[in-house]
Amino acid sequence: MNAMTDGGASVRTTCPYCGVGCGVEARVQPDGSVKVVGDRSHPANFGRLCSKGSALGETLSLDDRLLHPEIGGARVSWAAALDSVAAAFSGAIAGHGPDSVAIYAAGQLLTEDYYVANKLMKGFIGSGNMDTNSRLCMASTVAGQKRAFGADVVPGTYEDLEQADVVVLVGSNLAWCHPVLFQRIEAARRKRPMTLVVVDPRATATSESADLHLAIAPDADVALFLGLLRWLDAGGFADRAWLAAHVGDARAALAAAASFDLDATARATDLSREAVAHFFDLFARNERVVTVFSQGVNQSVSGVDKVDAIINCHLLTGRIGRPGMGPFSVTGQPNAMGGREVGGLANMLAAHMDIEDARARDRVARFWNAPNVARRPGLKAVDLFDAVHDGRIRALWIISTNPVVSMPDADRVREAIARCPFVVVQDVSASTDTARLAHVLLPAAAWGEKDGVVTNSERRISRQRAFLAPPGEARPDWKIICDVARRMGFDGFDFDGPAAIFREHARLSAFENDGSRAFDIGAHADVSDAGYADLAPFRWPRRRDATTADRRLFGQGGFFTFDGRARMVATPYVAPRRADGRFTLNTGRIRDQWHTMTRSGKAARLMAHYAEPFCEIHPDDASRLGVAPAGLVELSNARGAVVLRALVTPRQRAGSVFAPMHWSDGFAGNARVDALVAPACDPLSGQPASKQSRCDVAPFRAAWHGFAVSAVRPDPREASYWALAPAEGGWRVELAGTADPDDWQAFAGRLFGGSDDLEWLAYRDAGKGIVRLAAFRGGQLVAALFVAREPVAVARAALIGELRRVGAGSLRGAVLAGRPGVDRPDPGALVCACFNVGVNEIRAAVADGRAASVEAVGELLKAGTNCGSCRVEIRKVIGEAGALETV
Repeated sequence: MNAMTDGGASVRTTCPYCGVGCGVEARVQPDGSVKVVGDRSHPANFGRLCSKGSALGETLSLDDRLLHPEIGGARVSWAAALDSVAAAFSGAIAGHGPDSVAIYAAGQLLTEDYYVANKLMKGFIGSGNMDTNSRLCMASTVAGQKRAFGADVVPGTYEDLEQADVVVLVGSNLAWCHPVLFQRIEAARRKRPMTLVVVDPRATATSESADLHLAIAPDADVALFLGLLRWLDAGGFADRAWLAAHVGDARAALAAAASFDLDATARATDLSREAVAHFFDLFARNERVVTVFSQGVNQSVSGVDKVDAIINCHLLTGRIGRPGMGPFSVTGQPNAMGGREVGGLANMLAAHMDIEDARARDRVARFWNAPNVARRPGLKAVDLFDAVHDGRIRALWIISTNPVVSMPDADRVREAIARCPFVVVQDVSASTDTARLAHVLLPAAAWGEKDGVVTNSERRISRQRAFLAPPGEARPDWKIICDVARRMGFDGFDFDGPAAIFREHARLSAFENDGSRAFDIGAHADVSDAGYADLAPFRWPRRRDATTADRRLFGQGGFFTFDGRARMVATPYVAPRRADGRFTLNTGRIRDQWHTMTRSGKAARLMAHYAEPFCEIHPDDASRLGVAPAGLVELSNARGAVVLRALVTPRQRAGSVFAPMHWSDGFAGNARVDALVAPACDPLSGQPASKQSRCDVAPFRAAWHGFAVSAVRPDPREASYWALAPAEGGWRVELAGTADPDDWQAFAGRLFGGSDDLEWLAYRDAGKGIVRLAAFRGGQLVAALFVAREPVAVARAALIGELRRVGAGSLRGAVLAGRPGVDRPDPGALVCACFNVGVNEIRAAVADGRAASVEAVGELLKAGTNCGSCRVEIRKVIGEAGALETV
């Protein structure tokens, strides 16, 4: 391995966050910490990292790690735990059949882990009941691509995003969710003319950079692309020669679009006629167009039709598989695609083979020597947890995911798991919302401790490599699964390491594959252990007889249908019903957080950007409902209720609200947003519609609001509302209550777990409802609580900084006043998580003339020079500062 520039051996591995699949270099420091930087040689990112990737070294603590197997909350040996799992699964199968057991896993697993889990469930147990949380993000793309191309294949490459003349982002906040890809686009835009179009109901960091933002009505994407298809066909932009050579009958698809002229499209999408025409003209007159789509397309009851409506426009014009053009799905998880390659979804077999194809079942059965291969698809995620709830699933194995937070109708999912006779949770964290319900806990190795491969959004397979020893008794996922399989009496699981699993996976991909199956990595079927250790990133397919991978697919046709032709699929538009007077709830991600925060929630600087759960609401809606800016708001429906901080902003479309899905019960009192999401799914893909649920919105009436900092983890559960986050030097917590406690100092003592040696300083104004308490020990600030009738206005970042300051007791007055000392300027709310730059630092640089542009701010403060996802925010701060100067 190469050494980093400041000395010491480094390990090249792959980031465990989104589907961009960035290469990183990690090196263990002499003090045991880990330094992580971007791998400049990796073709996905060329050294760039986003804020989350940059903070990976800060997420590797053993806080909350599951270190030993447990049964019923008591530590046991590995033998006892594995015996328990094997006996429970074998007993359920013997008494109730193979479909009485299930595995629910995650796109966080490595391909080798996925492979053996799928082999166990579908090959030897004989049930299709293995599904994953990739069902929640990518299943509609899988189904749509299979309908159009005959296989689950992304045709293009990341280079296409840089070579396009028009990039269309549909349902994708790429600047926040895939920042490195967005910065590749932005860098290309700075070098040559390129038009960026964003199709999204919300205004986002991505749309702020767009040349055209189409603030489409929620769930109206099919209508927009039907209108585009009609426009292209009527305007003479169809490639008739391409259609004749490579595409099946297009008449049904065109007929579905026949009524969508400009006016009909504008009405259905709630866009102006002029905006629609501008978009259509951009797409029509620029051959090099890439259409990038993500969760805003997939997470819908019409997700598959949305995917195919987009693909249809590229097939009609022949704009696919050539440089700078094509439909492009970007995946949400680091190995969502790798999981699909090995059959990680309930309707798939390994190596991209279909479970309903008798020839494929026979092929897999012979290859695995497994006569009991599942004969029909298993239960998809929502249906699977319904089966857990009603007792059809008797034994459930949850691996590396937290469905009590991430599944739709999450309270019912929690109830289902609590009802299940046997639940085993295999994870890194000991106390996720799901782990608390387990009968057996199995400690898994984490990122940095295990070896395997992952596949990114452009079909590129990269190695994850270990650079840390697993702590305690943690083991790799593949080994745990194989140990259980052998205890259940199954052969074929005697692998001596991930390299052996990868070889078998590669051999199966090539087995009886004459080119009719897209996924083929047979060139690596005989890779040695040393070759596997040094495996360089490569893009599939890579067949035995090919020395290099195909860079793009379908440029010359060659689709994976029986006749080699693509299919243009009819996608009729059904307008969603919204006449109930309630709000459309849109859920999603934010810049610095990941899934349910079990990893990213450990990094203080990642928590600083948004330290509490929030709800974006339009100013007109907020005014009508009496929701105050920075006040609290309750979202509710028949499934549940959550309380969030109100972020009143015109970015949000009127009539809709946006709330992130990250917060779990470990970080907030009542913010599991997916509890409100309806379990409605696309009928073809089974993917839940996580962006179109209906809810009521009302102000949450709090008698008091509070903010606290503490050197030790506080216990805020006594408050009606709370949101907890790690901070540099300690913790921060937002609080609110519906009634005042009898004694504020006693409340603070319970909050901070106070001891008798604390020295308290207090200020009270009963008339205004103000309470301020600070606790010191030996001149050092230990904790502080600020209470008011309205949301507390104090210098939060500065107060957090006082926890680390030796001798803070000498500035007790400043602490109690909620402002920093004169020698410690308040950095303000975090803007750049990569370099810990606050808004006040940027404002000061602009005000005194040191920086007047985003580039100048970057040169001075480094903000915006790494992942670039904060550049839009920096630009806004500069604009606001300039406006103030002119007043």
